[in-house]
Amino acid sequence: MRLHSTTWGSGDRIALLVHGIMADHRTWRRVGPALAARGYRVIAVDLRGHGLSGRASGPAEYRPEDYADDLVETLPSGAELAVGHSLGGLVLARALDRLKPARAVYSDPAWHLAAGADGYRPELFVRGKSMTREQIRGFNPHWADEDLDTEMASVRLWDERSAYGLLDFVGADLWPARASVPSLVTLADPSVLVSPGDARMLTGRGFTVRTVEKSGHTIHRDDFDGFMSALGGWI
Repeated sequence: MRLHSTTWGSGDRIALLVHGIMADHRTWRRVGPALAARGYRVIAVDLRGHGLSGRASGPAEYRPEDYADDLVETLPSGAELAVGHSLGGLVLARALDRLKPARAVYSDPAWHLAAGADGYRPELFVRGKSMTREQIRGFNPHWADEDLDTEMASVRLWDERSAYGLLDFVGADLWPARASVPSLVTLADPSVLVSPGDARMLTGRGFTVRTVEKSGHTIHRDDFDGFMSALGGWI
């Protein structure tokens, strides 16, 4: 599937941005211009079932492999930088060998979907479609008003069937075996997706791991300055 994309800047250096579940390219509203100001041509996609991209026929076509194939179909290979958040981090890792970016950043990546009552439950995400602006603010107290507005708009567009496309991967080992390019992992504080033990495991596999103190899962919205600072030496 050819994905809808948005571009900031016109530099020769290319940066790719891949959002998480329920969001779209608008989650990067500050990151995209900030990278463009550093000389990048920044391309942010809407994953299938999100934003203005097409919809799959059903949950069975919302697998990580489907998302990854879409990235390869849509984005240029050989970018200088690729950034994926949450689901976007899982998908980017699956597409990395074909996209061949020089460097990769994974922001609180969804490389393990825990099983059980406290684990991944698609119905909880589906309920998010009916959340009010104030409920979203309650979960994300540090977000700017514009982020609350864009989240409301993004969630209304999101195809909730995509949440069920991940069920077969709950409890599975989705961790990358190694960092095949120089790779940074930025973590929330605390991260519900990457435990301290997981972080040590990733370090052993060649990843650089940095925690953005007191940030929530969507680090670039919770603490934009902290997120950009964590990218020091990578951009």
